[in-house]
Amino acid sequence: MSTSQTSAAQTHDAMRLRDIALMLIVVTIWGSNFVVIKLGLRGMPPLLFTSLRFLFAAFPLVFLRRRPAIAWRWLVAWGLAQFGVQFALLFVGIKLGMPAGLASLVIQLQAFFTMGLAWGLLHERVRPLQWIGAGIAFLGMAVVALHLDQPATLDGLMMVLGAALSWATANMLTKHIGSVDPLALAARGSLVAVPPLVALSLLTEGPTAVAAALHAMGVWSWAAVFFQSYPNTLFGFGVWSMLMRRHAAAELAPYTLLVPAVGMVCAALVLGETLQPWKIGAGLLVLAGLALNQLAPRLNRRSRTATRSGSGD
Repeated sequence: MSTSQTSAAQTHDAMRLRDIALMLIVVTIWGSNFVVIKLGLRGMPPLLFTSLRFLFAAFPLVFLRRRPAIAWRWLVAWGLAQFGVQFALLFVGIKLGMPAGLASLVIQLQAFFTMGLAWGLLHERVRPLQWIGAGIAFLGMAVVALHLDQPATLDGLMMVLGAALSWATANMLTKHIGSVDPLALAARGSLVAVPPLVALSLLTEGPTAVAAALHAMGVWSWAAVFFQSYPNTLFGFGVWSMLMRRHAAAELAPYTLLVPAVGMVCAALVLGETLQPWKIGAGLLVLAGLALNQLAPRLNRRSRTATRSGSGD
């Protein structure tokens, strides 16, 4: 190999190592985010917390990026599904008692809700191994439900499941929207989510409680809001979208399996949430189901490649 070829190979490897490092940073931010939510909810009502998150995610970026060239109805629908509804349900679910570590696990069911919606609405093919993976993952959810004895916690589980379904709905809308500037989309989507979230906060949490919470917010409460707005929403979304343009989705998707692992470990270390055997078992079932869901397309491609190679001999 020539010197120039060696240098190019080293540059390529360095770029891959850099991208892997970026992936791991994003996964760590997204996993630890559930602990930040739990801590932030100690001093803020959930809908007010969600409103502040997207208010700061929208500003000032909304002035720095042009609005994506899509119809307003699709932008509004995407912003409500991806940000407004999803995170309102997630924050309320955690406030109702859903442990942060388990919330990071349950929200990953969005992958199977997305699969089901794509099959039902877009008539996309779902491979048998993916159905098996979905069954294994939902078996893990059954384990979680059987061990959540308090009614409020069960209500929290249903809220987080609703958040996962809203995320999956946003994925369907993303398919319709197509390729746009991801940061511009995130900024406008955040802006769309703010008015209904503020209205719901004032209606359900009450102006008095909202005013009192804003007045009492200290350094840690504001830190939780800014972590949600910038590292979690804008940095995480922006980096992930950038990497999706550089690499195949199948290459990146398995890294999302680390999000619930990070979430459960962080919740145990920071919040003292115990990792009982049933939690570990439920986590392994969900992760196994997700792994099968990601593995099925790869096995299908390899099978087609082997068939073509065999027919060409």
